[in-house]
Amino acid sequence: MTDSSALQDGVTTPTVDAGSREFDAIVIGGGHNGLVNASYLAKSGLRTLIVERRDFVGGAAITEELRPGFKFTTFSYALSLLRPNIIHDLGLVKHGFMPLLMPASFCPMENGDALVMGTDRNENIIEIARHSQHDADAYDQYSHDIEMVVRAVKPLFDKAPPDLFATSPDGVAELAELAQHLRGVDKGVLHNLVRLLTGSAADFLDDYFESDILKGYLASSGIIGTKVGPMSQGSGLVLLFHGMGEHDGSLGSWAFHKGGNGEFTQVLARAAQSFGAQIKLGTEVDRVITSNGRATGIALADGTELSAKVIVSAADPRRTFTKFVDPRELPADLVDALRRYRYQGTSSKVNFALDGLPTYPSLGERTDMFRGFTNIAPTMEYLERAFDEAKYGWYSTRPYIDGAIQSTIDPDMAPPGKHVMSCFIHYTPYELRGSDWPTEREHMADNVQATLESFFPGFSDLVLQREIVTPLDIETVAGLPEGNIFHGEFFAPQMYFFRPAPGWSQYRTPIEGYYQCGSGTHPGGCVSGGPGWLASQRILRDLATA
Repeated sequence: MTDSSALQDGVTTPTVDAGSREFDAIVIGGGHNGLVNASYLAKSGLRTLIVERRDFVGGAAITEELRPGFKFTTFSYALSLLRPNIIHDLGLVKHGFMPLLMPASFCPMENGDALVMGTDRNENIIEIARHSQHDADAYDQYSHDIEMVVRAVKPLFDKAPPDLFATSPDGVAELAELAQHLRGVDKGVLHNLVRLLTGSAADFLDDYFESDILKGYLASSGIIGTKVGPMSQGSGLVLLFHGMGEHDGSLGSWAFHKGGNGEFTQVLARAAQSFGAQIKLGTEVDRVITSNGRATGIALADGTELSAKVIVSAADPRRTFTKFVDPRELPADLVDALRRYRYQGTSSKVNFALDGLPTYPSLGERTDMFRGFTNIAPTMEYLERAFDEAKYGWYSTRPYIDGAIQSTIDPDMAPPGKHVMSCFIHYTPYELRGSDWPTEREHMADNVQATLESFFPGFSDLVLQREIVTPLDIETVAGLPEGNIFHGEFFAPQMYFFRPAPGWSQYRTPIEGYYQCGSGTHPGGCVSGGPGWLASQRILRDLATA
């Protein structure tokens, strides 16, 4: 990690009235979900404060300067799952919201060939047919089948899960509504949904395709941020989750925000301020103050106490329930479920400042394929072998790399003629057997650079500087336990009804007035804003009926 601070270009640094001690709502954490949640609360008329421990907002969605003129998305690096209603409700466009389509997926192969996918369906079919006519014939059917499952699931993505254990009339009605929704889903679509939720990406993809490169490319979406291989149960769920992304109404499309995700969270900060929310930076929360089973405020690390009738934690479940409050105030079954809650971070970032664009020998002078993701996953077996090392406590010798040369989309990210490359790396387990990350960080990055060199001869000669972000860095800097980018694994026992724990999936906590809105709640991680938005709606309904 570098010592650079997040960029604040064009942003008015939020301030708080020094005498302010009482608010209607206090949101702990200025990541994207905390900002979304606070924006909705402030928009409803609540006097809302966001408390952020770092000197800038953004959480894991920040943009930093690695060297003069080179801007990097240190952690999170793309947009797709952001809920469209949030853009509209919060008026983000007038605050500078500017997503830029990433129109290409470039998949190098170990034999020097490549698969390059774009936005034109007919061109994609022709490209797939170069590798397998069978797969070209099957691609439309696969795309249709996935889209039908996504359309069946999307309504659940945009609603709080019903309480599976509800006995109240309203709770029972919510369960009945879910059952009715599922009864209306075509049986073939429902079967595919169950297969994806319970099976592996490999099993699902093998039903459609035969070519290694297409299966490797598609299977890579089933391992992002999760300790599974493409042949593991659970990878189907992750594949489905990432299939729900969209840009400008196009399912499966991805975008990059102008200025990086750090500029996106600055947009959210400006929106929150426009509704009257205040932001207190560089402020560590020590605990949530409670009285007679109710949250009444927060105590800061410097001893200052602030009061509010609503306290919202945008932090992960571990801090929300075991750091900010005394676990003795919680039901024993909740504490036990949180003890079993899995993080198991396996992701790293290696970001490069480059002296120019890499070259891929078989594509000559062509460069358009870099205007999107560069996906180093030539086969499912390649991904599975990378996972094998992680299973036994080590980082991948030949890792999966999800790269993005972001300066090809936004030239302002680097000086003229130069480029920045953001590389998401799998697998790099948080816990290393027989060593630690301070010892291994450079060795891991060497593996990444060597892998890129093997596909792009001369890559190392372009490297001006690199930034290494290990799971330990993700934990200590961004505050994500064990470096898990989703605030907890995407395993079926930790999703929907059970995220973060059975009976506590509706954003409330056992402490009255204390709520959760981080990615450890439904619908989960990525830059979606869903948890922040859905939690705000729960809070406002509760206040209306209080």
